[in-house]
Amino acid sequence: YQAERFPLVRTVPLLAVFSAAAVNVSAVLASRDLPGPQAYLTAFLLAFLIFFQMRAADEVKDADDDRRYRPERPIPRGLVSLRLIVGLGLAAVPLAALAAWAWHPPLLWLLALTWGWLVLMTAEFGAPAWLKARPVLYLVSHMAIMPLIDLMLTGVEWLPGGAAHPALALFLALSFVNGCVLEIGRKLWTPESEREGVETYSALWGPAPAARVWTLCLAAAAALLALTGVALGIGWAAAAVAASGLTAAAILARRYATAPTTATEKALDAAAGLWVLLSYALLGFGPLLLGGGP
Repeated sequence: YQAERFPLVRTVPLLAVFSAAAVNVSAVLASRDLPGPQAYLTAFLLAFLIFFQMRAADEVKDADDDRRYRPERPIPRGLVSLRLIVGLGLAAVPLAALAAWAWHPPLLWLLALTWGWLVLMTAEFGAPAWLKARPVLYLVSHMAIMPLIDLMLTGVEWLPGGAAHPALALFLALSFVNGCVLEIGRKLWTPESEREGVETYSALWGPAPAARVWTLCLAAAAALLALTGVALGIGWAAAAVAASGLTAAAILARRYATAPTTATEKALDAAAGLWVLLSYALLGFGPLLLGGGP
């Protein structure tokens, strides 16, 4: 199950960079010393457990569609039961709460806020049909959990440190837009890949318009990356990465829009993941390596 739905070989390094970057950005912005190893371990554990709970929540939301349209997935084909995955998600609740409390008890409030939004997402905010009929609103409402997760992870540093720096809002906004980049990027398929019951943006808008929307999201992410880099004292490096990344992504998107093949489909998905990884790595570790700081 983990190999297919929560691959640790890919997830662990990404979440390690993601969580450590959040802690570092918060500290550098506020001109505070970096915290000790326990802070990074706490942030990683919280990120890991929350993202697994998001996967479990997806299994609950998609159970009927998976049974009807995606029988090859682990749960509908009987590899594991939905009850087991939900049970593991619930078992993560006390583990995450203990990790937050052991580091800094007020962090529990940010953890509870994140969980609250996850519960609303799982229930489709009480209006699943209405929300699914409005895909943009659906995307925005579900990607809103990303800045909440980052608020919690940065809170590992700024709650004990005293206060969050105002420029942290740029980093949280970047988390939201990066979530959109990932979500749209993984749902840009070729016409041959489209399947009944599987909602993709390429099917919804058409390959070319969907590619343009993805490029616009990446342009917004590039602007936020550059602005956050300025706040962190590495504006030149952030601007260079933003410009080169956006240019490369735009070229890939145009190729996909012109000829949506399996190769261009996979390239866009990979580009989305690489962009997110590089942006967090740059903001989280760039100031330490390049001598940045407000």
